[in-house]
Amino acid sequence: MLEPILIDVASLNLPALLPMAILVVGALAVICADLAVKGLNRSFLTMITVLFIILDFGAVIGYTGPARGFFDVLLVDGIAMMAQVIILVASALFLPLSLSHRHFRAFRMAEFYALFMFMIVGFQCMVVSDNLILIFIGLETSSLALYTLIALHNRAKAFEAAIKYFTMGALAAGFYGMSALIFYALTGSVEIYQIEKVLMARHFEPLIGVLAATVFMLGALGFKLSLVPSHTWTPDVYEGSSAPLAGYMSVVPKIAGFVVAMRLFEMLVASGVVWVEHILYVAVVLTMTLANLTALVQEDVKRMLAFSSISHAGFMMAAVLIGTTQANTALFLYWTLFMFTNLGAFTMLWIVRHRKNLWDERYQHPYTKFSGLVKIMPTTATIMGIFMFALAGMPPFSVFWGKLYLISAAINSEFIFLAVIIALNSAIAVYYYMKLVIYMFLKEPVTVDAKLYATNASTPLKVIVGVAVIFTIFAIVFVEPLLTVITKYVIASGF
Repeated sequence: MLEPILIDVASLNLPALLPMAILVVGALAVICADLAVKGLNRSFLTMITVLFIILDFGAVIGYTGPARGFFDVLLVDGIAMMAQVIILVASALFLPLSLSHRHFRAFRMAEFYALFMFMIVGFQCMVVSDNLILIFIGLETSSLALYTLIALHNRAKAFEAAIKYFTMGALAAGFYGMSALIFYALTGSVEIYQIEKVLMARHFEPLIGVLAATVFMLGALGFKLSLVPSHTWTPDVYEGSSAPLAGYMSVVPKIAGFVVAMRLFEMLVASGVVWVEHILYVAVVLTMTLANLTALVQEDVKRMLAFSSISHAGFMMAAVLIGTTQANTALFLYWTLFMFTNLGAFTMLWIVRHRKNLWDERYQHPYTKFSGLVKIMPTTATIMGIFMFALAGMPPFSVFWGKLYLISAAINSEFIFLAVIIALNSAIAVYYYMKLVIYMFLKEPVTVDAKLYATNASTPLKVIVGVAVIFTIFAIVFVEPLLTVITKYVIASGF
């Protein structure tokens, strides 16, 4: 007769599950409330969801327990906490964008807000674990919710974008599963720290198996991070999605992917697997360069910003490649600064959105739409110009400080050639960002009707843009405190 296995509840460290549990309860509560009361106001749904996100944020920053929990599949270290903070802050900034002047079907549905919370839970699962199975569960939970959120925009292009994203995501999921299978076959474990011990003891034999697992994992994470050559879905999906959701996709899913890449690839690189470093080097250079070159020839601002986000993802993978404490600190600093600026830029596209394509048969935000905007809506043009200068990495705006610290990390680690490539790509990017500025400030307007550029403006959207502008312009005030906090948590996590 088998004896029962006794589990010590204290050893499970259940408080580590609290942040995710809060949002799961929130999602179920929203669904139940919608069943009980039909036609809930979108403002009510938005505020309730933001409230649960704030409670989740409090649970994250208030956690003081051990790093490991729930049969050791959870890893709540400093990296996980910082990533969750970025995810939750970006989510709280995104939701009020649903309170636009025009009413959209997606934002009136309680299912939108429930799926949004489930998606955040998936991202949190990815960053609070080094267990390949739990990471996969988080990856699929967030992806399936995101596919549906894109389709809820209820346009032909949105359905097309959701199908493209789903198809590519299914392929990436297969790659991830194959990589995890090979790692388990080689080491007998799905815990990243256990995989490291076994591979180092065996001196990374058999080499072919480790190479195959690494390539499959890079293909899977390359999709989530929009790395070349897995980036082809990005401009089409961003174009088909609503502007706020496109901005959200350019920030939040990627920080979750960066944490997984950091845990896995830095473990391999730090162990002396030189060819992994070479593979990452090629992926980083191709992603930065090809994305920038393709952005040069775009005719639509949203597609340009899509390729821009691919390029910025290449910059962040450079930090993973370098793998030092300073580089990992640069990753979180850069992405925090980029988050406000990029969300602000996409919010501006949301404000000037018009339900009809008045300026181009295909595109909703062609460059010609913004011709002479400074003469029609000077404040709008100035704010959009500030975001473009910041994304281009010009001082003293936000992203400049992130790029500066990243280049410094590369030089200090003797990645001189990589630092030069980052600088050159930053110079290339200036052209396509300034192209929009030239249209807004140096060309004649195609229309003088200011109402066409403000049909979607509302007070919540203006407040979000104001927050983004303040953080973008006065980033120098926040850089030093951010560096102090981020470095503390990165060192505490052993990275």
